[in-house]
Amino acid sequence: MLGFIPWLFGHSVTEFQFKALVVLFLQTICVSSSSNEGLLRGFSAVPDSSVTSFQAFLSDHTGNFSLGFLRVDRTQLALAVLHVPSSQPFWLANPTRLARWSDSTRLSFNGSLVISDPHEGVLWSTGTTGDSVLLLNTSNLQVQSDGDPPSVLWQSFDFPTDSLVENQNFTSSMSLVSSNGLYSLRLGDDFMGLYANFLHSDSDSEQVIYWKHKALEVKAQIVEGGGPLYALVNTDGYLGMYQYQTSSKPMDVQKFDSFQRSNISFLMVRIEPDGNLNGYYWDGSKWALNYQAIAETCELLSPCGSYGLCKPGGSGSGCSCLDNRTSYQSGTGCFDERQQGYGDFCGQAVAENNYWVLRRKGVEAPDKEFLSYETLSSVEQCESLCEKNCSCWGALYNNANGFCYSVDYPIQTMSGTGDESKVGFFKVRNSPPGKKKRSIGVVVGVVVGSVVLIAIIGIGLAIAGYLRWKTKGAIRQDGISLSPGPYKNLGSSSFSYAESK
Repeated sequence: MLGFIPWLFGHSVTEFQFKALVVLFLQTICVSSSSNEGLLRGFSAVPDSSVTSFQAFLSDHTGNFSLGFLRVDRTQLALAVLHVPSSQPFWLANPTRLARWSDSTRLSFNGSLVISDPHEGVLWSTGTTGDSVLLLNTSNLQVQSDGDPPSVLWQSFDFPTDSLVENQNFTSSMSLVSSNGLYSLRLGDDFMGLYANFLHSDSDSEQVIYWKHKALEVKAQIVEGGGPLYALVNTDGYLGMYQYQTSSKPMDVQKFDSFQRSNISFLMVRIEPDGNLNGYYWDGSKWALNYQAIAETCELLSPCGSYGLCKPGGSGSGCSCLDNRTSYQSGTGCFDERQQGYGDFCGQAVAENNYWVLRRKGVEAPDKEFLSYETLSSVEQCESLCEKNCSCWGALYNNANGFCYSVDYPIQTMSGTGDESKVGFFKVRNSPPGKKKRSIGVVVGVVVGSVVLIAIIGIGLAIAGYLRWKTKGAIRQDGISLSPGPYKNLGSSSFSYAESK
């Protein structure tokens, strides 16, 4: 930079040249505050408008992972740790509150790593007083303070998003959340479970569990008072559950396809937008599927969308609709989920009977083992029970054993059984009253308009026919013959005749 000073003072410069020098000077300051070794106090970065996908400013020493701005839907950004060879994000700073991709958004480090915007203030912060930010070759991002050895004040491994990589502890205070926000993985006292948030509630008690794996305690026993469980993706190729303050041996092992294979380089598990927990390994060119918590597609909660019907043994091709009159559309399902809403049928909706009933034989819920039920003597009793309960979205009755299952969340995909003794009763919300009236008005308008148009056309045809009959009669009386020809010729002949009269 100093080499430019004689040039600057010995020559006149244009405004463009001066601005270029200022930019170069600022870039020099920025580079001095960051390197592959870490970000130092004083580091600052803003989004580059020319970047279309990922703007990196920190890498681990292997080059496999980078920290940077990830562009989301063109107008937003997330601070992300990315697996460089696959462009797969492993961690996002604040996935529920993204910043704008704008030169007013700033990432800075002055002891605390902060994303801020002058319009919205601080969007996210590590809340630390550290000296440097480091990215390890495990993909773990850390804020450290100087010392011998340095102390870790904050790390991304304590705040996972949708992915868990090998040797990353997953505790009962954490959760993995799918990118669409609908599904999560959490640990219980002696199990791990998958949950759905179809009610879009912040309360864990209102979320639906649809898969549960209890620790089998094969290699070690769960000790009462021995601390909570934690999970770990082991490099030997399994997802294990362990207990703090007890044996280092796992209480449970869920083996991957790559179990005890020495040629596997990197493992991870991720909760997918369809609600499944999948395991992968990096084969050098792509992520290869290595494990699935739920093996059958129809055992997922919503593979065919709301009010869908999944035929066991199939994937997308096995999808149809509970309502036979509705055609299944891949990606949209059978009914508009936004129209169905996320609440229940309590309040005004029930008073106005603002739903209609859909019945279907040969169906059951994929999560029926987690649904509440009671034994009743008839399907009518089961339906009546749901009708009287405004928080009930549907009921499933088994004629063989009298079990009546209650579905207390918006109806998702049912699994087809072929057993017509299993009957489903489902509430389907009508369109909002205002929208419904407008729809009826449009229909009435179209019908009335069509009738008027048909009447006008009919009268016009009648008049035209009458005129043709009169014209032909006149032509015959005067001995003038007309040969078939283009409309303009017919018109000119007719008009010339009329004018001659």
